Amino acid sequence: MRKLLLVLSISLLTAGCGIIYKQPIYQGNLLEKAAVDQLQTGMSKQQVQVLIGTPSIEDPFHQNRWDYTSTQRVDRLGTTQRKNLTLWFENDALAKWEGDYFPEQDEQIAKASVKQFGRNLARDKDKDKRRKR
Repeated sequence: MRKLLLVLSISLLTAGCGIIYKQPIYQGNLLEKAAVDQLQTGMSKQQVQVLIGTPSIEDPFHQNRWDYTSTQRVDRLGTTQRKNLTLWFENDALAKWEGDYFPEQDEQIAKASVKQFGRNLARDKDKDKRRKR
């Protein structure tokens, strides 16, 4: 009984100290540096969407502004870093952009996710095999 009480008290003390591993959390848009570097003023909304994807925040009150927001929490203390890339449009053409994103981390996460989870789309050969069954 004493051993069990000792183990429980030690585990409660260490749980509050941040010694236990915490999973890194990445949320938001993964933006490739090469894609962001290709942004040019005068691009249409559709061209921008094809290039860097849909925005994480589309404000219904400001339809000429797109926000690509991403956050990451990688340390044991739980501090969250937030970055925001904002694009402004005039007459459905890209006028300017400013802000920041996680270019190195996004590239590493994108490469690691393929190894960890596999590709999102099935290969054509696999599709043909499934159809024949």
